[in-house]
Amino acid sequence: MSARATAPASPAPPRKRAAPRQPAAQGATAGAPAGAESERVVQILSESARLFAEGGFEGVSMRDIAEACGISKSLLYHHFTDKDEIYARIALGSTQELFAFVDARIPADAVATEQLRAFMVATAEYFHRFRWAWLASTTAFWNDPQERRRKERMVWRDRYEALLRSILARGVETGEFRDMDVPAAGRLVLSALNWMHRWYKPDKPLHPVQIAETFHDLIFGGLRAWPEAPPPPARKRVPRGG
Repeated sequence: MSARATAPASPAPPRKRAAPRQPAAQGATAGAPAGAESERVVQILSESARLFAEGGFEGVSMRDIAEACGISKSLLYHHFTDKDEIYARIALGSTQELFAFVDARIPADAVATEQLRAFMVATAEYFHRFRWAWLASTTAFWNDPQERRRKERMVWRDRYEALLRSILARGVETGEFRDMDVPAAGRLVLSALNWMHRWYKPDKPLHPVQIAETFHDLIFGGLRAWPEAPPPPARKRVPRGG
């Protein structure tokens, strides 16, 4: 990964990245990387993400999770000690996979303007694909009583934010973006994306990706209507021999 918030004096080299990681299912993104867990664990995490998103942590019991998965409570306890462990796995897994999902979809050889659009569109696509995990992890992010787990999630959140700041800093460096406060600009972009879950309705016509593209155009182009440049004044003809 390239330098983040501090832009170097010379143009930054293209970023190199590993092959993209594709989450196979919502359960995988909700805390169980594809191929690393049994199908049962993936199912438990996926159903738990939906239940936590709908009812909150306090409104969901281990019995609720077991019934949603069609399994016994004893089998559920075979995989997880309690619902706190499930909740923590969902929150951390979603934060990790958000970074990997977005990072893999930013073209390394593109200009900063295109990278910014790719960052915003990829974030919206992740939200659309794994909405239940996003909602559950958003609630859990600041409410986890265990400081160690909060710090671990903060590491991945900081990587995600640093990815955005590196794009903005590169745009300033190349002259695509005007000189600006990069951290403040990053918070503006993330605020637009992160609050989408509070008002977005899946039954409405706009897809999250379309919303992200609209946000990008508004942030990048601004709200002010710039007047068209006036035509050049007509040249006065000087009569010959005059």
